[in-house]
Amino acid sequence: MNPSFNIFKQLITSPIKFRYFLFQKLPAAFFAGLSIHHFDAEKCVVRIKYSWFTMNPFKSVYFAVEAMAAEMCSGMLAFGQVYQRTPKVSMLVVKMEVAFVKKATGVLLFTCEDGMAIQTAINEAIATGQGKTIICKSVGKNEAGEVVAEFNFTWSFKAK
Repeated sequence: MNPSFNIFKQLITSPIKFRYFLFQKLPAAFFAGLSIHHFDAEKCVVRIKYSWFTMNPFKSVYFAVEAMAAEMCSGMLAFGQVYQRTPKVSMLVVKMEVAFVKKATGVLLFTCEDGMAIQTAINEAIATGQGKTIICKSVGKNEAGEVVAEFNFTWSFKAK
């Protein structure tokens, strides 16, 4: 595990520090109201709710906001593993696939449980000096626990 992971965890699990982080680095996520519901080395859950700012003309959460929340839950796991790492590791989404299953209304929770696979991919990229890709799954559920969307993000990691 990245020795600085716990520093990053403290940063994003503090509501005030997380909002500042979003405002500074991801302003669209700040204004949409994304928040971290759960975060550890293995799993990240991002919360978003239907509101005036996140709505589409069909009275549901706009697909781009869903994509932002889904990407964030896998991206936070990855960012925690590359945060202040030596050597530095670049990370980039190179592909996204999605299935929208149900109309997204109310409070949505997007979950990614690929933290250990991300950690392994980053360690391999550092050890080999070669780029490494991994597919991470983010599943969005509504308040009733019904799946509203499933995203697969292909992340690329490379030691600099």
